Amino acid sequence: MSGLVLKLAPKERVLINGAVIENGDRRTRLAIMTPNAHILRLRDAIHPEEVNTPVRRVCYIAQLILSGDADPAEAKLQLLRGIEQLSQVLTDHDSRSQLNAASAAVLSEQHYQVLKALRCLLPREERLLAAGRV
Repeated sequence: MSGLVLKLAPKERVLINGAVIENGDRRTRLAIMTPNAHILRLRDAIHPEEVNTPVRRVCYIAQLILSGDADPAEAKLQLLRGIEQLSQVLTDHDSRSQLNAASAAVLSEQHYQVLKALRCLLPREERLLAAGRV
């Protein structure tokens, strides 16, 4: 496995195993070689008051694992249930593909990849909710 590669913008912050790390004045690439490291880009972090939709709720569970605030073993079932519930609503091919990727990442304990796959669903969810309000 080649590890996770993070491309950081100037002054961007990332949480790695509970430590906040801030990039310098230039763009940087970091290769995270340690398997199962808990990594969260702070610009991608969902704040508790923003957890107000089904996709955001499942993303937040993955985020809690990455920040070290939830036990991965205990959150695994919540993630799988949440993904299953989303798959009953988001039935298009692209959504299914992202949900399958998220499920596979949960099962292989790749929590950053879980969050990455689920975040792709946020714009679609936003459009669906906006269409329902019309």
